[in-house]
Amino acid sequence: MDKKIIFRWLAPGLGLFAAAIVLFRFAVPILPYVLAAASAVLLIIGFVKLKPNWAVWAGTLSAMALVLRFAARGYAWWAYSLLFVAALIVAHRFLPGKLWRVLLVLVCIGLAYFCFVESFVIRNAKTDKDPERDYLIVLGAAVYGDQPSLTLVRRLEGALDYLNRYPDSVAIVSGGMGPGETVTEGQAMHDWLIAQGIPEERVLIEDKATSTMENLKFSFQIIRDRGDEPDGNIAIVSSAYHLYRAKCMARNLGAEAAGVSAPWGYVSVMLNYFIREAFGVTHLWVFGW
Repeated sequence: MDKKIIFRWLAPGLGLFAAAIVLFRFAVPILPYVLAAASAVLLIIGFVKLKPNWAVWAGTLSAMALVLRFAARGYAWWAYSLLFVAALIVAHRFLPGKLWRVLLVLVCIGLAYFCFVESFVIRNAKTDKDPERDYLIVLGAAVYGDQPSLTLVRRLEGALDYLNRYPDSVAIVSGGMGPGETVTEGQAMHDWLIAQGIPEERVLIEDKATSTMENLKFSFQIIRDRGDEPDGNIAIVSSAYHLYRAKCMARNLGAEAAGVSAPWGYVSVMLNYFIREAFGVTHLWVFGW
């Protein structure tokens, strides 16, 4: 192996990649993306110059996948995608020609299906036209201790903008308590919105739900307990990638809902969840929840 290529391209590339991962962990803005892009350029040039064999490609992709899976938060589905490509490289090397062609056809069918599912997700990844409703259901996400995660803060920012724009609407903040949480997601969201100046009577807490379906089911019950019906009377705020599935679940429970997209976070993290969402939508289509 050419040492000049290693020290000129691969070593700096891996160093920049490691630095980007560290900065991602500490939520440093912009700089990790610059370092990651520079790392990718150096590694690609180095690999092309080395003309690596199948084992080097598969091993490198697997190593990058392990780093993304276990050293970075919010990149798990990028990691699974890299492992899938690495597995295809190994399969191409060892499978007989006929089996490889069969596998290739199945992969192409799978990718076509993935694109089909994503078309529904992407088309709904925005706020619907005229979303004003009497009730806004805010879907929960992770809480670290008693502090909302970045994903949950984005959803709360979307809810805050909505409540300020439509002063007659009432929010239902929905989410129970998960691992590592010292308060329920509903309580954390309630406290955040109150701290931003939303009157307490406009924020109702649902604090038992452990899934999106339960978020909606239990929130619908709160609406009915107030003498109203959810059908045509609710908007749902969630992450952009999640809106299609959330609206489908509401429809399965007998209510048409408007979707309200939370502000986007880091693009690379959002794309990670767009990849994951294809599997969530498939589960919904098959099992209804």
